[in-house]
Amino acid sequence: MTRSDHLKVLLVAGARPNFMKIAPIIRALRAGGHEAILVHTGQHYDEAMSDAFFRDLDIPEPNHHLGVGTGTHAVQTAKIMELFEPVLMAERPDWVLVVGDVNSTLAAALVAAKLKYTIGCRVAHVEAGLRANDWRMPEEVNRVLTDRLSDLLLTPSTDVATNIEREGIPADRVKFVGNVMIDTLMTQLEKARGTNTLERLGLRRRHYVAATLHRPSNVDDRDALAAVLDGLARVADTLPVVLPLHPRTRKNIERFHMHAKLAPLVILEPLPYTEMLALVDGAQAVLTDSGGIQEETTALGVPCVTLREQTERPITITQGTNRLAPWPLTATGIFGAYVDAVESVKEGAPQRPLGWDGHASERIVQALVEAGK
Repeated sequence: MTRSDHLKVLLVAGARPNFMKIAPIIRALRAGGHEAILVHTGQHYDEAMSDAFFRDLDIPEPNHHLGVGTGTHAVQTAKIMELFEPVLMAERPDWVLVVGDVNSTLAAALVAAKLKYTIGCRVAHVEAGLRANDWRMPEEVNRVLTDRLSDLLLTPSTDVATNIEREGIPADRVKFVGNVMIDTLMTQLEKARGTNTLERLGLRRRHYVAATLHRPSNVDDRDALAAVLDGLARVADTLPVVLPLHPRTRKNIERFHMHAKLAPLVILEPLPYTEMLALVDGAQAVLTDSGGIQEETTALGVPCVTLREQTERPITITQGTNRLAPWPLTATGIFGAYVDAVESVKEGAPQRPLGWDGHASERIVQALVEAGK
């Protein structure tokens, strides 16, 4: 690898949450005079939604699009590895930078780790160190293995250091940089608030609840899905509940013949990032099983109820506005957690965790440069 301040960085993104993380990193790399090569694996791909994300976040056209599409975890991971290898061999970057915990993250890290001594690249993992301590989650497997394969672990919050230390990863491979998701949020917030999203949907700020639902543990099982939808219906007795419906959730609602359970809710198609940010920012509260939205609500000071047994982002509970609904999920438990969340969070400037300041991407680039010297 060329030991200079000029870097060639190959960034890998494959799913919607990845785009919010790579957008500010690409800008920071280019602002620093570095070369940023974007690989879109196509792990989750909808042409209209992808175009909207790239437009909203000002992401350049990918240099490489692998187009892997959907499949089982094994099939998808294998396809990404097979198609990513020749790209990596051709580009020969200084760094392969992966983000988050999706299959694309692990697949690219694994290919790069096997080839790094051949082509002279190294692997950096943005959002390293997060742990749910639940190996039933495919994301947990991806997180742990990607961290083990990475030469540089770029952490989003100070509390994850103990996770990495417990796994025996040397401290000199770890760098705290802060939460890059918040870079995108802060860049896009004024634009989001300037949209007519709420007016178009007939909503008033703080007079509705936003919800998202997509995790297999909640939507692939009939009883679990029924419990969550019944809980959202209980909340909808007090305020409108707006649910942009994830394709996986929609498919299972159809499979289980649960259309009637959607009647109390305001159902939307998935929203582009800026419109979704406007929806979350204006809500009285958010009920979600998304990892990223736990962080966004903390940054925005919006009460959040996480519809999961545990979270890999505990700082959103200890320092943020998040709380876990009682597990196993029930309609009564979800409603009670919602009431408690709203009552415990007061209006005012949010207290963001250290490093959630909109400058994480700059620190990421600096860490790459320092590690490359």
